[in-house]
Amino acid sequence: MIPRLHERTHRPHDPLEEALGRPVSPNEGLTEYTVVAHWPGLDYFTLDDEQKTWTSVQWAEHLEGPYLEYPFAASPDDDRHAILHLDVRLHPDDRELTGPEWGETAHRLAWAAGIKIPGKEHGCRWIAVQTQPGRLDVIANLIHRDGAWHAPPTDVLQRLSDEARRIEQDLHLISPVRTGPTTRPAIRTAPTASAQLASVLTQLADERAGPLAAVRGLVEHTAHRIARQPGSAGADTAHRLELIARRLHAIQQDLDATAAHLVPCRPGSGRHSAHRPHRSP
Repeated sequence: MIPRLHERTHRPHDPLEEALGRPVSPNEGLTEYTVVAHWPGLDYFTLDDEQKTWTSVQWAEHLEGPYLEYPFAASPDDDRHAILHLDVRLHPDDRELTGPEWGETAHRLAWAAGIKIPGKEHGCRWIAVQTQPGRLDVIANLIHRDGAWHAPPTDVLQRLSDEARRIEQDLHLISPVRTGPTTRPAIRTAPTASAQLASVLTQLADERAGPLAAVRGLVEHTAHRIARQPGSAGADTAHRLELIARRLHAIQQDLDATAAHLVPCRPGSGRHSAHRPHRSP
């Protein structure tokens, strides 16, 4: 389970679209099987006789509400980017989680991120969306119901990673920390300098959790968003970003091949050839 913290934004629509894998719609109702968890204060907004299945647009407007209620609320850096978005992805070989397990995972991650405070119903508005296989998204507005700005812990990503390890243990999931030594035992145990350098290169080239993979994902996502903007300039920029993403993937392959050259007998060399498909905007 690998957590990822996105850059804060001003509107919840883009994070919600990324979580759903499709545009928000006023005609699509999101059931409890999609929104698997939420902040406890939501009960104040849904009466017993109300329809509890909201559309994706209504969920986005609900998360956006604190902006309208507190138009002058701002972060310590004097910005209004209050939408926090984090996601976690399971190991490809993990089992499929049940709805309650996704809900438990969402509440534990929200607590680790500091947006869920036990016993405080007037904290941040947040929801957890599970619609894509093996992925869970948590989206929150950092403006409290009393107008105060909530600042997440400075070590929030470390807290999320630590909680992810505990969730993996409790739910008997595959941990990338545990699978790392088994995929490349020769590199980690060989006492030579070449093996140590090869280990660094394979970490850089890692398709699942390497830094270049994260950068490539951000470039692809940006290209996707720019391509949706009107005008030929957006299409040209999206195409340039597509080319950059392809070059990054080529660099990953070159690094993996160089690592294999340093330690020819290492297990798992060349595994990056089966990379995730490139997304064209």
